Amino acid sequence: MDRRRIVMGNWKMNKTPGEAVELVSQLKDGINTDKLDVVVCVPFVSLADVGRLIKDTNIKLGAQNMHFETSGAYTGEISGLMLKELGVEYVIIGHSERRQYFNETDQTVNKKIHKALEYGINPIMCCGETLVQREAGVTMEKIRMQVKRGLQGLTPRQATKIVVAYEPIWAIGTGRHATANQAERVCAGIRCVLSEIFDEPTAAKMRIVYGGSVTGNSAKTLFDMDNIDGGLVGGASLKADFENIVNC
Repeated sequence: MDRRRIVMGNWKMNKTPGEAVELVSQLKDGINTDKLDVVVCVPFVSLADVGRLIKDTNIKLGAQNMHFETSGAYTGEISGLMLKELGVEYVIIGHSERRQYFNETDQTVNKKIHKALEYGINPIMCCGETLVQREAGVTMEKIRMQVKRGLQGLTPRQATKIVVAYEPIWAIGTGRHATANQAERVCAGIRCVLSEIFDEPTAAKMRIVYGGSVTGNSAKTLFDMDNIDGGLVGGASLKADFENIVNC
């Protein structure tokens, strides 16, 4: 299956709007390929400015979270409707930091995915294990549960709009990363879970990416794996190294 590659930058809580414009101005000159999808997931306060800047480029706009309701008394939250009007095409859902610090659960992840799809926004659903879980040998049990609960109630057609991001929690922001073979084994396992939930043709169409201290040095080896269709890049997306990762 010839899946279109995708590389996404997750800026997390970094860059002011002015800094965001400066960085994306540099990136859009260095990233001009139409051979893959490139997404920058910027803080909410920079979405409008960055969206205007990349409007006529091959870079797509992504958000880092959203609420599962369209509107209401949810102080500080952002809805899919708001994101859609700003031109957001992708949204990260269920990142381990959201799960750890903000009580995100598999159930809220599922509700957010359904709402994002309702507005035509492509969800980037994150899953991953802790170091304790990996050392205990329960990596796939943990990820199987996250994937099955997160994608519950979706049709095969909806599923093909979703990017599944495997991010081993022990490798996020630590400088450590899974080897290409370790990442490939888990991503292949995720594809098997997807075939159980939907069917093999659907699973073969869905994009699975790796995240966890991806750099220009590690990207090519990772992206050469059969079941790794790109990356969700953290710290390296905040500097010129992001161009090197895309060019891999």
